Amino acid sequence: MSEVGYLGLGSNEGDRLANLRAARAALETRGIEVTASSSVYETAPQGDVTEQPNFLNACLRIHTDLDPESLLDACKQVERDLGRPSGGVRRGPRPIDVDVLLLGEREHRSERLTLPHAEVTSRRFVLEPLLELDPGLALPDGTRLAERLGAVSDQLVEPFGRF
Repeated sequence: MSEVGYLGLGSNEGDRLANLRAARAALETRGIEVTASSSVYETAPQGDVTEQPNFLNACLRIHTDLDPESLLDACKQVERDLGRPSGGVRRGPRPIDVDVLLLGEREHRSERLTLPHAEVTSRRFVLEPLLELDPGLALPDGTRLAERLGAVSDQLVEPFGRF
């Protein structure tokens, strides 16, 4: 059964825009149909490793028959194929990051994956592109994402363009 989901993309090494484009194309070869792409946003690094280049971030709306763990496997394989080494510094510089943000109304918890993504409401670089794709988007518990945007308005997110 095909479900609508949302993926987050990020890159701050190499040709950042080309990395986002390559990830989108690679996902489509792995049982993931990309139905819409947000604009690209330039964002400041988040977390402990702040001494690194700014990121380009975007979100994709997808349709897939993959279960949550298989979708995560596909995303991690795309990261490896595009040059992201396994076991790098958490939240450190990377050529590509592909996060599973939402998958239908599913709530899922495993050692590897939590759905909805644990930081979906605390990161403006996730909320802005998600709301661009669907202004009425809500979490499975009914929390409307638009209502969370004000709480993260201090985080740097600048429009960059399309991809």
